[in-house]
Amino acid sequence: MPLHMIRGDITKIACDAIVNAANSTLLGGGGTDGAIHRAAGPELVAECRTLGGCAVGEAKLTKGYRLPADYVIHTVGPVWQGGNAGEAKQLAACYQNSLRLAAEHHLESIAFPLISSGTNGYPRREAQEIAVCEIARFLAKQDMTVYLVQYTRPEGQLFYPEIERWVSANSVRRPEPFAAFAMPNAAPAAAKEAKAKREHSFLGIHKRAVEADAMEECAAPAARQFPSLAERIRRKDESFSQMLLRKIDEAGMTDAECYKKANIDRKLFSKIRSDPHYQPKKVTALAFAIALELPLDETNAMLQAAGFAFSHSNTFDLIVEYFIRKGIYNVFTINEALYEYDQLLIGA
Repeated sequence: MPLHMIRGDITKIACDAIVNAANSTLLGGGGTDGAIHRAAGPELVAECRTLGGCAVGEAKLTKGYRLPADYVIHTVGPVWQGGNAGEAKQLAACYQNSLRLAAEHHLESIAFPLISSGTNGYPRREAQEIAVCEIARFLAKQDMTVYLVQYTRPEGQLFYPEIERWVSANSVRRPEPFAAFAMPNAAPAAAKEAKAKREHSFLGIHKRAVEADAMEECAAPAARQFPSLAERIRRKDESFSQMLLRKIDEAGMTDAECYKKANIDRKLFSKIRSDPHYQPKKVTALAFAIALELPLDETNAMLQAAGFAFSHSNTFDLIVEYFIRKGIYNVFTINEALYEYDQLLIGA
C-alpha cells in the first residue's frame, strides 16, 4: 500500500487510526495534541488517564471516540536539543512503534502528523526525512495505507534550492498564440501585423507540405513502400502494460518488489497486469519508470506507451527529470520534493 503526503487537518482524516503527537502525560496539550483531544471529546482523556503516561519514542493505543478514525495511537516525540542528544533515534522510534502497534491490531490505514516539528522544535526537513524513511521501510514489508499529514507549509521555507535553480534554468513558458487577437484593446496595427505573420507562416507550412507530397509522388515505388493499415497495426508498439511487465522480467524483479518500490497499491497493479490495454495516469507510469530505474530515454518511451510525454513547461515534469538525470530513483525522496512544490505525487 502507498504513502500519501497531504496537507490538511488530521482530525478530519477517515482511516483506521490517527497518530497523536502527545506529551508524556497523554492528557492533552497544545498544537496537534490539543486539536485531537478536542475533536475526540472528553472520553479520550478519560481513557488516557488509565494508561499511566508514555515515554519518549513509545506508543500507546486508545479508541477514537468522536473522531472519524476508529483509534488514536499516542506517541511522544523528542524535544529538539540541537541534534546531538539522540533526537533522531527517538523520533524514528515514534514511527516504528506506532506502525508496529497498528500492524499488531491489523489496521489497514493510519495517518501521521509530522511528529515533533511543532512546539518541540524539530527542524521540519529533518523531521520529514525521518518520517518518510521509517514509513517507507515499513511499507517495504507490510501492506498498509499511510498518510503523512501537514496542515500547511510555513511561509518562506524552500528546502531544495538546487531544484529551484534547475526549474528556473530549464522552464519553458507555454506560448500564447494569437495574443493580439485575444485582447480586445490590442492596437489595430499590432493585430494586422500578427495576422500577416500567422498567414505567412501557414502558407509556408502548406507550401512545404505540397512540395513534399510532390516529391514523394515522384519517388520510385520501391523507395516508398507504404505499409498497409493491417501491417501498421501489426507493427504497433507494445502497450504500456506489455512494456511494464517485460521490463519487470528483464530487471529480475518480483511484482511485489516493483509495485512497492513504485509506491503503487497492489490492487491497481493487479488491474494493470490483467489488462494489456490499461491506460494509466501519468503519475502511475512515472512511478514504474522510477521503480525500474529507467534512464531518461527509456522513461520517455514508457510515458509515450501510456500516451504522455515530458514537458519543460510543467514544474512536475522538470522536478522528476531532475532526479532521473541525477540517478536518484527513490520514489519517496522524489515525492518529498514534489510535495514541497505542491505537485502531484508519484504513485500514490
